[in-house]
Amino acid sequence: MRNLKRQLLTGPYLLWMAGFILLPVVMILYYAFTTTSGHFTLLNITSISASIHMKALLLSLKLALICTGICLILAYPLAMILNKMKIRRQGFIVFIFILPMWMNFMLRILAWRMLLSNNGVINTFLSTLHLPPLDILNTPFAVVFCMVYDFLPFMILPVYNAMARIQPDIIEAARDLGAGSVTIFFKIIVPLTMSGVISGITMVFVPALTSFAISDLLGGGKVLLIGNVIEQAFMQEYNWNLGSGLSLVLMVFVIASMALMSSKGDEGGAGVW
Repeated sequence: MRNLKRQLLTGPYLLWMAGFILLPVVMILYYAFTTTSGHFTLLNITSISASIHMKALLLSLKLALICTGICLILAYPLAMILNKMKIRRQGFIVFIFILPMWMNFMLRILAWRMLLSNNGVINTFLSTLHLPPLDILNTPFAVVFCMVYDFLPFMILPVYNAMARIQPDIIEAARDLGAGSVTIFFKIIVPLTMSGVISGITMVFVPALTSFAISDLLGGGKVLLIGNVIEQAFMQEYNWNLGSGLSLVLMVFVIASMALMSSKGDEGGAGVW
């Protein structure tokens, strides 16, 4: 009887998965391997080898890796500083990091577009100080900058949670055995926080790789990522077959990166224990 009730409770979730996860994937697979007339083809998949598509994919991978690296470099020391604070201050600082996420994603991008524009607040402030203006809008730098701003909390929180789980007794025992700060960091803190690092890398790299709104608004059409190519295929060219084929290729990259991060996480966990 209890098993029946549990199965009934999972019914809405299964319907949700079927309608909003499985069905869209099936549609993508269908359009990716068919032409507009419904015949089987691989041209939609192999079109990724076209120069414009390959250039957009490589640029997406490059910017996603840069964004992930910057987020990790910023998040790790911030998480360490946050972990050493008092509990009350920790909650307040975490609240500050989460606060921008309460605002709509598009509004945050538009806000930075206004700030970074030639006549924006930043350049106006620089002009009052008789400093040269910043001409970074519509460049890859602006895209990476906004990516880091948007995705940094996704790196900080898992790393901070992993650090918060480290027992102080372990650090004290290492110091009693003569370990220095550098040894403690690389031999204890880094291995024990590797699960949080892997989670943070995955949570930042995947949305950065598939992003198109940031490059569309802050790139001004000059920074073409693979997400922009797919969005244009669906929304402007109405070529669902090409868009689905490119989406499937991008999906393979995302799944491969997640599988790689998962394997590295398992190796790291095995190494710690």
